[in-house]
Amino acid sequence: MKIGIEGQRLFRKKKHGMDMVALELIKNLQRIDQKNEYVVFVKPDFDDTCIPNAPNFKVVQLDSKWGYPGWEQIALPRAAHKEGCDVLHCTSNTGPLFSKVPIITTLHDIIYLESISLFKKEGTWYQKLGNMYRRYFVPPVIRKSKKVITVSNYEKERINNYFGFKDDRLTAIYNGVGSHFKKVTDLGELASAKEKYKLPDNFFFFLGNTDPKKNTKGVLKAFADFNKIYPGQYKLVMLDYDEGELLKLLDTAGGREIRELIHLTGYVSNTDLPAIISQSAIFLYPSLRESFGIPILEGMACGVPVITSNTSSMPEVAGEGSALMVDPFNPLEITNAIRAIVEDKVLAKVLAEKGIKRAKHFSWESMAKNVLELYEDVHNQLKVEQND
Repeated sequence: MKIGIEGQRLFRKKKHGMDMVALELIKNLQRIDQKNEYVVFVKPDFDDTCIPNAPNFKVVQLDSKWGYPGWEQIALPRAAHKEGCDVLHCTSNTGPLFSKVPIITTLHDIIYLESISLFKKEGTWYQKLGNMYRRYFVPPVIRKSKKVITVSNYEKERINNYFGFKDDRLTAIYNGVGSHFKKVTDLGELASAKEKYKLPDNFFFFLGNTDPKKNTKGVLKAFADFNKIYPGQYKLVMLDYDEGELLKLLDTAGGREIRELIHLTGYVSNTDLPAIISQSAIFLYPSLRESFGIPILEGMACGVPVITSNTSSMPEVAGEGSALMVDPFNPLEITNAIRAIVEDKVLAKVLAEKGIKRAKHFSWESMAKNVLELYEDVHNQLKVEQND
């Protein structure tokens, strides 16, 4: 079987969640499957060595003068057909509407299809345009897909309710957590990360961005309220966040007086994250809505107490008793959870220990094995259809 995998953004330097999932899938398929042939379709960019070489893997770089839509709707299906792929796995929520090669689609979430006013009002224009594109293309692509993969039982139920599948095309396959996410104890590695990213001594770590669902405004409000009780004792470390956007949020959530307590690291490579997380007192991930929430597991695997949300897929991923669950729409609950961990060292230790155990239930190899089984199911299904 020859399997095509869409990995349009894998060569970009600053990879996001769906990019990392696709990359981990490819790396683990290389380890477990030497029988089938694979063709990975990417857009040319700077990080062109991120996909390891393997005898049965071919990387095809496709450019397009029509931008993202042209790449996905024209260049990708043409290339997959030209390469003789038996199936094409589209890994990032969308796919080509007209493809001669049968499609498998990973639908991480359908937030952009849901009528949630929060996500209509906020977000950048780029995010809004992306949502408009997906709102148009995703429904027909999903209905034409031979199989649809999503990442949690929560999201499976949401998708099924929206599309009303009458067959077994939709399946949930959990994401994993990278094996490099573990508690870093090497003093040299910790010191190197601290110096490289100018980390403060005592801090909470928040993995947020400009996407409204990440709840940056709620976290800032909660941190500002915590700082009124414990002034200046902890800082809030955030990653590659725009200074202007941060100041705008501070004007409506907590005030600019806490700006000096917020440390922006700039872009952090995925390999450096464990050494940063391991030095934090608390890992904050009280998102408003997630289809899975990989960072929850990353924080747990590094042996840090995690605060996450009691909504959507997050309780399913975090598990019972392995993290503190809060209502993400209520900043006071986030503040109280932070206080609980800071003030109760026994609670902090229990959460850290249970989190490490919980994270071990998820692996990228397991995910890749389940996806490979699905490829084989689709291939067998196509053979039956051709013989009928």
